[in-house]
Amino acid sequence: MSEVLQRVRNESAESTPQEGDKHGPRVALDADAVRAAYRRWAGVYDTVFGGISTFGRKRAVAAVNRLPGSRVLEVGVGTGLALPHYTANKRITGIDLSSDMLVRARERVRRDHLSNVDALLEMDAEDTRFADGSFDIAVAMFVASVVPHPRKLLAELKRVVRPDGYILFVNHFLAPNGVRGAIERGMARASHSLGWHPDFAMEALLPPEDMARARIEPVPPAGLFTLVTLEREAISVPDEKVA
Repeated sequence: MSEVLQRVRNESAESTPQEGDKHGPRVALDADAVRAAYRRWAGVYDTVFGGISTFGRKRAVAAVNRLPGSRVLEVGVGTGLALPHYTANKRITGIDLSSDMLVRARERVRRDHLSNVDALLEMDAEDTRFADGSFDIAVAMFVASVVPHPRKLLAELKRVVRPDGYILFVNHFLAPNGVRGAIERGMARASHSLGWHPDFAMEALLPPEDMARARIEPVPPAGLFTLVTLEREAISVPDEKVA
């Protein structure tokens, strides 16, 4: 694990921040960069990130379990850490861009005899192959700050979730100011190696109309992560073309 972390430090020092947008500094992070990052992390992901993300993951799954509907899309299923926590009546389809992560998720399904997991597919969350309205619920865990175009991700989830369904995000979002915000902006240089944007602002994901409607809950105990819930019937798909 120490070799992986040292590699991240070295690559972070070599990365060059690129021009940001109105939501704060961003480093270009395309699908190939994500695949490469998570290929490095796959073997140690559960150890390095599993504990950090536990509270956010469990809060998101608990919210999904309380919602009506059985067809659930988990976006960014990774190594499958969340899969054992869904209730048996939820039928789970998981997608991820990383084949290395999916290998471990499939091993988890076999090992834990998770009969409610219908499929684990390698797929781009911004451009899935699902039909319109295929799911009752979509939940994206720690994905919004990974994808190249967060608004495109949101539009795609609006498409594949049925009217009156639900879309949930659990993610780390940029602190608007203070020491934490300064640290997160400083970490932006490491985005390629980390595989996610430490300086990711909620406004980069949610347009104002969705921000006003969303239920936004900090995840205890530290509030490092935030759970965002959107009711599909209250969401209007924007007229402008998503870049």
